[in-house]
Amino acid sequence: MRQWYVIQVFTSQEHKVKKSLEELREVSGMVDLIDEVLVPTENVMEVKKGEQKVTEKRIWPGYVLIKMQLTDDSWQYVKSTNGVIDFLGGENPTSLTDVEVDQLLADLASKQTGVTQRHKFEMGDKVKINEGVFVNFIGTVSEVFHDKGRLSVMVSIFGRDTRVDDLEFWQVEEVSDNELGA
Repeated sequence: MRQWYVIQVFTSQEHKVKKSLEELREVSGMVDLIDEVLVPTENVMEVKKGEQKVTEKRIWPGYVLIKMQLTDDSWQYVKSTNGVIDFLGGENPTSLTDVEVDQLLADLASKQTGVTQRHKFEMGDKVKINEGVFVNFIGTVSEVFHDKGRLSVMVSIFGRDTRVDDLEFWQVEEVSDNELGA
C-alpha cells in the first residue's frame, strides 16, 4: 500500500533530491514502489528596491514529501539518494494520515494558485521601527501600501502622535504583546 512519508534533506537541495528520486527510479526498479515526490512551495510577493517580485519559496525548508510503498528496497533507495538525511521517524518511518495528506494537498493547491504577501502588515498592528531617525520607537501601523512595500506608522513623541511615512517593510518588525509590557 502506497502512503505519504516525509524525508529530511539538506536545506536548499529539496529540488535536487526530488529530481534524483524521480529520474533514477526507473533504472533502480522503483517505478512500481514510488509514485510521487513533492517539494511544498508557495509563490511569495516581495518588494525589493521598489520593485515587486514573485518568488517561489519552500514552505518547509529541508523536507520533501514522497508517496511510496515502503519496502526494504524502496527504503534503501531513498536513504541512499544524495542529499537525503533520513525519513521522519528514522528506522521506522511514520506515514502521514489520510486526513493530514488531504489537508496538506488542499493547502498546497490553494497556495499554488495565489500569491502570498511576504510581509503581512495590517492597519492597527503594533510595530517597532528598526532603521532611520525613529529607530526603536514602537507605533501603530496607520497605512499599508503592499504594492510599494511601504507603510506609515503613528508613534508617540513627547505625548503627541506623529506619523512616520514611507517606511519600507524591512525597516519595521512586528511587536508581540510581551514586548509591549502587556
